Amino acid sequence: MSERYVRDLREVDETQVAVVGGKGAHLGALSRIEGIRVPGGFCVTTHAFRRVMAQAPSIDDRLDRLSRLNPDDRDAIGTLSAEIRRTIEGIAVPADLAAEITGALARFGEEAAYAVRSSATAEDLPTASFAGQQDTYLNVVGPASILRHVSRCWASLFTERAVAYRRRNGIDDRTVDMAVVVQRMVFPHAAGVLFTADPVTGNRKVATVDAGLGLGETLVSGLVNPDVLKVRDGEVVARTIATKRRAVHALPAGGTREVAIDPQRQEEPALTDAQVLRLVRLGRRIEAHFGRPQDIEWCLVDAPGDDGFRIVQSRPITTLFPVPGTTADGRPHDDENRVYVSVGHGQMMTDPMKPLGLSMWQLTAMVPMHAAGGRLFVDVTRGLSSPAGRAGLLDAMGKGDPLIRDALETVLDRDDFVPSLPDANPGGPPAGHAPDPIETDPAVVTELIERSRASIAALERDIRTKTGPALFDFLIEAFEEHKRVLGDPLNMQAIMAGMEATWWLNDKLREWLGEKNAADTLTLSAPDNITSEMGLALLDVADAIRPHPAVVTFLQGVENEEFLNDLAKLAGGTEARDAIEAYLDRYGMRCVGEIDITRPRWRERPSTIVPVILDNVRNFEPGAAGRRFEQGREKARQKEQDVLARLRTLPDGDRKADETKRMIDRVRTFIGYREYPKYGIVSRYFLYKQALLGEAERLVRAEALAEKEDAFYLTFQELHDAVRSQRVDDLLIQRRKEAFRSYHALTPPRVLTSDGEALTGAYRRDDAPAGALIGVPVSAGTIEGRARVVLDMAEADLEAGDILVTTFTDPSWSPLFVGIAGLVTEVGGLMTHGAVIAREYGLPAVVGVEGATRLIRDGQRIRVHGTDGYVEILP
Repeated sequence: MSERYVRDLREVDETQVAVVGGKGAHLGALSRIEGIRVPGGFCVTTHAFRRVMAQAPSIDDRLDRLSRLNPDDRDAIGTLSAEIRRTIEGIAVPADLAAEITGALARFGEEAAYAVRSSATAEDLPTASFAGQQDTYLNVVGPASILRHVSRCWASLFTERAVAYRRRNGIDDRTVDMAVVVQRMVFPHAAGVLFTADPVTGNRKVATVDAGLGLGETLVSGLVNPDVLKVRDGEVVARTIATKRRAVHALPAGGTREVAIDPQRQEEPALTDAQVLRLVRLGRRIEAHFGRPQDIEWCLVDAPGDDGFRIVQSRPITTLFPVPGTTADGRPHDDENRVYVSVGHGQMMTDPMKPLGLSMWQLTAMVPMHAAGGRLFVDVTRGLSSPAGRAGLLDAMGKGDPLIRDALETVLDRDDFVPSLPDANPGGPPAGHAPDPIETDPAVVTELIERSRASIAALERDIRTKTGPALFDFLIEAFEEHKRVLGDPLNMQAIMAGMEATWWLNDKLREWLGEKNAADTLTLSAPDNITSEMGLALLDVADAIRPHPAVVTFLQGVENEEFLNDLAKLAGGTEARDAIEAYLDRYGMRCVGEIDITRPRWRERPSTIVPVILDNVRNFEPGAAGRRFEQGREKARQKEQDVLARLRTLPDGDRKADETKRMIDRVRTFIGYREYPKYGIVSRYFLYKQALLGEAERLVRAEALAEKEDAFYLTFQELHDAVRSQRVDDLLIQRRKEAFRSYHALTPPRVLTSDGEALTGAYRRDDAPAGALIGVPVSAGTIEGRARVVLDMAEADLEAGDILVTTFTDPSWSPLFVGIAGLVTEVGGLMTHGAVIAREYGLPAVVGVEGATRLIRDGQRIRVHGTDGYVEILP
């Protein structure tokens, strides 16, 4: 049976993307929805495209060259993609294919006007819309013209913007085919776009209608501003009516032209409120069919005997962040309002996590967490519902990240969203209140560290003997021990003691001495800080390598993970290898994004730390680690003496000085321990990971998994089931990989509601210079220097005096801190890891600077005001 090259739109549905492309499949599905009217037409299938492509073998060579180009080389991509388009447009449409297309035209009206529209197989998908990446032609008349425009649509698969879009979304050019949709033209009174969720805020209950006069081309191309109306619960809740000076109309002989609008009509709305509400009802019907919010292109025909909407396209809105606590198709589990707070912003890791990483963090976390968009969220609705709970939660969130507090207050200002409940325990301490204080005794920290080490040693000993289903049973018990260690009252008391002493010193010394952030200097080189020790220890590694030029040269050329085995062949190589190995023994379980168990650890990928070692070799003298620590300790001692002396000159000064001295001792005793629980967590995670990878390797040998890292796309329970059954759903793995790729394009909000509204929060400050970037002051001082915008720690190339600008810094970034002069991050708060280590090292730092890596260019000179919390970009 010969291949059919043309399919009527009514024959196809969303399951046939491979044959008719994303647009064609969606239009076919739309035409089947009751009450939805779609202009009639047909699809020229991907079979036709492949046949035409096969007639030009030279395209294969050009596609090979295109795949090898640097994605940032726009000139080369533009030149090569233009060659491919010219080649495709120059291919004659085969006679039998042309006959099939003209036969379809005869059924719909050979001399009627048509829209000829590209429909790629990687288009209008749930994870990538490809909106505007290929071409559409309106009001095309006559078979010859339609055939010519079909060829142009085929060629538009290789527009420069389409090629670049595929690169950004990880899609191979060879895996995409092009179909073409040919539809009867609609000559509308008005046209526009309907979003069934607010495309700006993400609110799923608010629909947005953009409307203009004539063809929708004026809106899509940006020629005119649309009317914008917002609809919620069957009511227009906001409207902006634009002045309409121009419209695009179709010409009888084909093509379009721009016309001027009569001045008397320029201020009239394109749609009545009744029409807007009717359109939104149609949109909700479409949304329900596809199971997710839609971006819908519509036309309104206003002719005798025909007053109705036509739907000419519907695609998923791919930019919305998914709502936690919803089903796979985006529907809520219940009708209650919910407020969610991002876990990643507190953990300084806002990248997406793979399913195994998400489920492992959920299983070992101290509170329930919900996954959405590859990130984790905590439901804080109940905490916000009662007066005492609300006050405590807002205070804690505000100290961690003021933007989260502001976003929560924005939600609370809407009186009807969060229900009000009485305090659960009137007259008593609020639920989750701070633990009782403990004595200032260094032995407490020593005991806690020993408890953690003993627990990890027991885990390492016992896990070695477990395999198969027995391993998973063991791990479930190990997770309870994991949470027991974290929830140890003494652990919580020690953490809170250091944080509360910091807050006390900053508040009181500002009140008594007018000094901001005094605790920053007082906590320099505090003892028992495992994260700051990690950065200094890498300076010691550099000391072991620096005397051996052959080793330095060798490390500059490292390209794989086997380099440690080759070091011993070099003069000084054994000493260098032993130093790196000792470092990895103590810190090799760490990595960027370490809360995701699937991320490669330094022990698994030791080349990651080589650039930092080489920077240390170049930028520091021998013995730098010890000197840095002693200098910090001496600065803290001098600051203590200065503060106490000034306090004693004040009224009631002896009492104030004595209280302050007690708090200084307390903060120096406990603040370093703040970092240790995270070290314990990632130490345990590395042991869990090694055991689970052992099971994944056995599944590979059993041919149940293609490669061991595929296990990362299963949840813990799914991996458990796979080990028991020795079977894995390959399609599930593939879907999870595609979803994970799509999550990188999503920006996780700090706060998210069950309506889907994403809230970022604002600082609401007016104490910074005009044009300054506002953030949270977390480490005092002012520094001016060259900004180095670094998104990947392994690619950092830093010189002394540079200021590091990045999205977030979890503990694994700490080795970079010893070589920089200041720090700016997009995520963080006063007690997040980057802030704590910046204070340890005395680096002026501002965190929580929205868009810092976009607004600050690499190499620009900036001034960081770590005391006042803002960054200036210098001319």
